[in-house]
Amino acid sequence: MYIERKLESIIKKYLDTPEIIAITGPRQSGKTTLIQKILEPLKNTLFITFEDIRLRSLFDEDIDTFCKLYIAPYKYICIDEFQYSQAGGQGLKMIYDTFPGKKIFITGSSSIDLTVKMLGFLVGRIFIFQLFPFDFEEYLSYKDRALFQLLEEDTLKLLEKGLHQSIHESLNRIFKEYCIYGGYPRVVLSNHTEEKRIVLNNLYHTLIMRDVRDFTGLKEDYKLNKLIKALAFQAGNIISYNELSQLSEFSFSSLKSHLGILEKIFVINMVSPFYTNGRTELVKAPKVYFVDPGLRNEIASNFSLPDDRGDKGALQEIFLYSECLKKGISPNFWRSKSNAEVDFVWEVENKRIAMEAKSKIKPGTIPLSLKSFMEKYQPETVFIVNESVLEKRNNVIYLPYYLFPVLYRKIIMNKTAL
Repeated sequence: MYIERKLESIIKKYLDTPEIIAITGPRQSGKTTLIQKILEPLKNTLFITFEDIRLRSLFDEDIDTFCKLYIAPYKYICIDEFQYSQAGGQGLKMIYDTFPGKKIFITGSSSIDLTVKMLGFLVGRIFIFQLFPFDFEEYLSYKDRALFQLLEEDTLKLLEKGLHQSIHESLNRIFKEYCIYGGYPRVVLSNHTEEKRIVLNNLYHTLIMRDVRDFTGLKEDYKLNKLIKALAFQAGNIISYNELSQLSEFSFSSLKSHLGILEKIFVINMVSPFYTNGRTELVKAPKVYFVDPGLRNEIASNFSLPDDRGDKGALQEIFLYSECLKKGISPNFWRSKSNAEVDFVWEVENKRIAMEAKSKIKPGTIPLSLKSFMEKYQPETVFIVNESVLEKRNNVIYLPYYLFPVLYRKIIMNKTAL
């Protein structure tokens, strides 16, 4: 079953441009399905994969013959799993320069080759897009189309009139499901919790244990397993490299290398502190977040409902970070040396935005740390994301977690006035 992705309509805008289209993202995030859906109505298309070692070897070792067989006869060509090629960038440049009028698509499960090794050859010749697991809007659209359309049409009105309790409960239930199992397409399409857990377990062993070993040549994976589990339990917290080194038994340099690879294969992201004064604010130690909450829960071996677990706050923060990431936001966090902290801070068109995650909060209440940040930095908009309060007071917007993705897109990305 195909579930429409937001990226589909974006890529379709560039079907008639000469640039190569590269789609990167986590393994099993839906890249192959997406590109096949885009190619489906087109004529004179070819889809091949570099998981086929024969095709990959031909591309790397005899590009002229490869082009005669797989480029010249077709208008639209997609090469799946392109990161396996050793001569990727140089070969694509030759194809682009030699065969004008062709539209080339490539996909890859790692950003390492597609965004680093190739760019030196393909400057001005390639558009790179990222496809992550389903964001909450895509997930909600699949789970309950009517509820999604209600939010899509009436989001701004809801700030004035609120949500009926029954609607709130339905949306909150779907939000909690998403926080537990995440947005990987195969997981979303699974009908039973046991099947979802099996899929996530397989993802863990394929995406992390195998891929990281392939990149590093690591023969003993117990250290890697220790590191990933430590990160899962520290998600949303400031990490200590020394502590992670001791827990995993990696040397400091090896630890940093493995953390970098986990970022490049879209498992985790390190979030840096926001600061303007190094004497009074944290400037170095990062926080760690997972790209997908379901994969994180698989690593932590915990699929309990959010209300029944001690890391409920971490789950809520992971959700918000993941939604930011999928909207192209790279947030920081703020922490003073007196331990005042704001969860997320970022800028859009030179306008500063702050966001704080809370479970319970009274309408009109502003946490002391957030108030301190607001007094110092005067953010344009402040989100206090919580479990039930929905209202706007001046530039402070209180909203439930499930409303953040739609509301942010409406008022910030689409510049809709409140």
